[in-house]
Amino acid sequence: METMVERFLRYVKTETRSNEESTTVPSTQTQVEFAKVLAKDLEELGLQGVKINPNNGFVIGALPANTDKDVPGIGFIAHMDTADYNAENITPRIIENYDGSDIVLTQDPSQEPKLVSTVKAFPNLKNYVGKTLIVTDGRTLLGGDDKAGIVEIMEALRYFIEHPEVKHGLIMCAFGPDEEIGRGANLFDVKDFPVEFAYTVDGTRLGELEYETFNAAGAVVELNGVSVHPGSAKNTMINCNKLAMEFDCMLPQCAVPELTEGHEGFIMLYESNTGVESGKMEYLIRDHDRAQFEGKKQYFELAAKVLNERYGREVIKLTITDRYYNMYEIIKDHMECVDLAANAMKEAGVTPLIQPIRGGTDGSKISFMGIPTPNIFTGVENLHGPHEFACVEHMKLSVQTIIGICTGAEKAGK
Repeated sequence: METMVERFLRYVKTETRSNEESTTVPSTQTQVEFAKVLAKDLEELGLQGVKINPNNGFVIGALPANTDKDVPGIGFIAHMDTADYNAENITPRIIENYDGSDIVLTQDPSQEPKLVSTVKAFPNLKNYVGKTLIVTDGRTLLGGDDKAGIVEIMEALRYFIEHPEVKHGLIMCAFGPDEEIGRGANLFDVKDFPVEFAYTVDGTRLGELEYETFNAAGAVVELNGVSVHPGSAKNTMINCNKLAMEFDCMLPQCAVPELTEGHEGFIMLYESNTGVESGKMEYLIRDHDRAQFEGKKQYFELAAKVLNERYGREVIKLTITDRYYNMYEIIKDHMECVDLAANAMKEAGVTPLIQPIRGGTDGSKISFMGIPTPNIFTGVENLHGPHEFACVEHMKLSVQTIIGICTGAEKAGK
């Protein structure tokens, strides 16, 4: 049977990039094909009820309880897609006993300049001296986000199947599409997943245990101006290039990603396309605090109102759409799932690293669907680009954490 590393290498070589422009579910056919591979692998492991949900693209499998105790059902979730970066012809390379020096990713002798993961640019590499790393060849991302999570869940399931003497409650897994484009969990079916709580295995560095996310919204600002010849433009022209600047200046200028950290929220202009007559700006609105989140949205509404009144017509059309909410609002009343994960990490010799996520996970939405879903580490860092790498030893500790969560719940059962 494949080792964990062999399975990981096989999975990351499969291209599964999602596509935000697509209207299908999943958004790409490569994810559909990968789901079939995962379903087959789960069946070969011995899971029951394996299926691909045709409505949402999730691969579901179950390992029934083997204990007489009253133990909560526990789920583990990971996503199939990779981020918006080249993911074709991924060529992973294993570095054993990493010596702490700069890593030359480019292996093609004819390719110049060579891409190098330097310790100066990535000081986190210093934490991996003596470890086994899996890196890219500098042309693609690795895909450990989140194929590492998938592999780790499968390894934990295999452990329980190969050791029936180890008692556990119901364990379920779900591998879903389109997490990277923010809509993978929109159609998640909780009826398909009868567990009391779950974990996304989608974190990064060793020990991460996260149960706070941003509240998130998107704002689209459509600009409607008046274009006339500049020689006769007085009191007539409304230049959307300038209008865009006016609008943005009315928003808090210190609440931007490059100036915030921790629990501090932000507003980010991430796309802008303007001319004289028309234009469009797209913003991200993020905050851990729900009241401040709503306050940031009110800045947008006020700016649109002021400019429309100033120009005496609708020069600004504003659309704000909520994306997800801070899962802490749900999990704070179910902290036993956090404690269980923290204890499992400690038993594996891992120090829990509890911090807010400056982003979201599928667990953000699934928590509000009725299944509290914190996030745990995978052992992969430098995500979404060619410097991404996985640490084999830390992946194994993620597997131990998953196993410890299940056995810890069984021991606490009645």
